[in-house]
Amino acid sequence: MRRLNPNLSELQESVTVALGDRVRRLRISGTKVIGLQTGDPDFPTPQPIIDAALRAMNEGHTHYGDSRGLPELRHAIAEKLHRVNHVEYDPAAEVLVTCGGVHAYYCALASILSPGDEVLIPDPSWMTHANVVALLGGRAVRVPALIENNFWPTFADWEKAVSSRTAALVVNSPNNPTGAVAERAYLTQLNQFAAAHDLYVISDEVYENILYDGRRHTCFTSLAGAKERTLLVNSLSKTYAMTGWRVGYLVAPAEIIGSALKASQHSITNLAPFIQRAAAFALSDSQMQEAARQMTAAYARRRDKVMRLWREYRPALIDLREPRGAFYFFVDVRALGIPSVHAAERLLTEASVALVPGSAFGNCGEGFLRLTIAAADTEIEAGFQALFEWADNNFGRRATG
Repeated sequence: MRRLNPNLSELQESVTVALGDRVRRLRISGTKVIGLQTGDPDFPTPQPIIDAALRAMNEGHTHYGDSRGLPELRHAIAEKLHRVNHVEYDPAAEVLVTCGGVHAYYCALASILSPGDEVLIPDPSWMTHANVVALLGGRAVRVPALIENNFWPTFADWEKAVSSRTAALVVNSPNNPTGAVAERAYLTQLNQFAAAHDLYVISDEVYENILYDGRRHTCFTSLAGAKERTLLVNSLSKTYAMTGWRVGYLVAPAEIIGSALKASQHSITNLAPFIQRAAAFALSDSQMQEAARQMTAAYARRRDKVMRLWREYRPALIDLREPRGAFYFFVDVRALGIPSVHAAERLLTEASVALVPGSAFGNCGEGFLRLTIAAADTEIEAGFQALFEWADNNFGRRATG
């Protein structure tokens, strides 16, 4: 019997997806689980977006469409980039509509990566960043992004990781899983580093709208000279609570988009046109931008509530760092003295709380747990309370010796 594709056999199954499947099965069996594992907004997709999709279906937009994406959606993306990010892209040649952010990232890498090429990826980071590199025959080189450095690699570590085989680096701000947000000065220096080593930059900006305390997003292509080397990945999933719609986009120089288009044509052909029409409406309608702001305001209130709960409870062995963006807490549980995968498993079986072990995001994520605040307020409060009590009841003795 012929062997399986070795590239796939070496890949890990997505920990977050697999855990989400497990939670769904537990709930179907009647087990009550507090699910804080998945980055899926608990808000419904705004009704006007749903109505736009229904209109499009009733108007017959249920067949093949332009493989680059409907012109009206590509224009809406380009207009959004101009209005919000202050960057200019040609919607006819520099925009590709994709099946969510994952597909945008896949097409980005497929367009620039040759077998054996290396891609620099901060550690910890969303596991798909490294796994797609391996899927395409490249090598992911993990660059430490430690809590002591606000979860961003130092430039000494970037320099140490680069080699003659390095083709690109990945940056994700606001960051999944850590909630870190890169300062513009840091991104400017990273842009200079990429230019000095002739590297592409894949900038994952899926969480750009989820920022706290008045912070403003820095679009990587807005940096001087960055556009020619940047492949910008984004989606509507988090901003508009459209995770199940699977609509994203890649923007890059025309030559790269021409190459990425082939990867898209031979993987999805095109995204459903009625979904694209709804996406164009979401990006263009002012009321939908206000709905997005209200969702971010709700995440901010939840974040603040969790921090108050932590300060009031004062768990001996759990440390929280306030996220600056995205909707995750990367909880420091190193003081428990057990692997994060064991902590996550015990929390699920002993306290009925589902969360993601930090080791799923890389070796430097060991000792942390990722918890989402993209869940109902009652679930968030109950989940964090259960975490604190579980840690104190089972490991509190270590705090007192």
